[in-house]
This record gives sequence, C-alpha cells and structure tokens, in this order.
Amino acid sequence: MSEGTPKKVNHVVVRWDGDHRFDASRLGSEKAIRIDADALTGPGPVDTLLCALASCTGVDVVDILEKRRTPVQGMTVEVSGDRANAVPARLTKVHLTYKLRGAGIERVHAERAIELAVTKYCSVRDSLAPDLPVTWSLELA
Repeated sequence: MSEGTPKKVNHVVVRWDGDHRFDASRLGSEKAIRIDADALTGPGPVDTLLCALASCTGVDVVDILEKRRTPVQGMTVEVSGDRANAVPARLTKVHLTYKLRGAGIERVHAERAIELAVTKYCSVRDSLAPDLPVTWSLELA
C-alpha cells in the first residue's frame, strides 16, 4: 500500500434484538448474521470469532489452491477453541480441522496453503493475541 492510499475500513452495525440476541451486518447492508450469547438462535460471540477465523483462512486456502490449478470442490473447517476458566473466558487455544475435497489436490500443497493462510495471510488470525496457539490438521477426501 502506498503512502497516499487510504487504509481499508470495515464498518459494521450490530442491532440488539432482545435478551442476548444481536443482528450484525455491514453498515448499509440488509444482509445480517445472528449472534446469540445464549446460542439459541445463532452462534455466540466467541463462536462467531471462531467462524471468522475459519472463514478467513478458508478463503486463503481456496485462493492458493486455485492458483495452483487444483481447485477446491468442497471444504469444511471445524474449529475448537479452549477457553480460560476465568472472567473473561478468553480463548487459550484454537484448533482448526480442514476437510478438503478436490481432484488433484496433493497433501503437501494443501498443507502449505493452510500454513500460509494461518501464519501469513489471514487478517483475523493476525488480529488475535499473538500468544494464542492456533494449530491445524488436514483431512483430504
């Protein structure tokens, strides 16, 4: 980014919908996601953070493998997050399991794509505490 180029700005709005429910969207967008701290009508705030991490790294994995001409035909990312037994109950460890499907995807290239996504390209990961351990594993179908 050159010196004269403005920084990217994300602008979201979160509207309370009673109890512990919120609807979040980009400012000006009609499309929203439900965040529910009681996990009755949607994922809770920490679950949403884990979803953001999985989505962010997933985009990078798809893009990297596409550039290798081995497109992903299917992907699921399961995320588990251990939390402190304290207030606040911050994340203490995160593990991502990538389940990839696609013709011609080689394990070594998928592993490299995931490693780059988690350690270099994902803005969400880079926004988390640097001492938060984030590990991952790969299952190829």
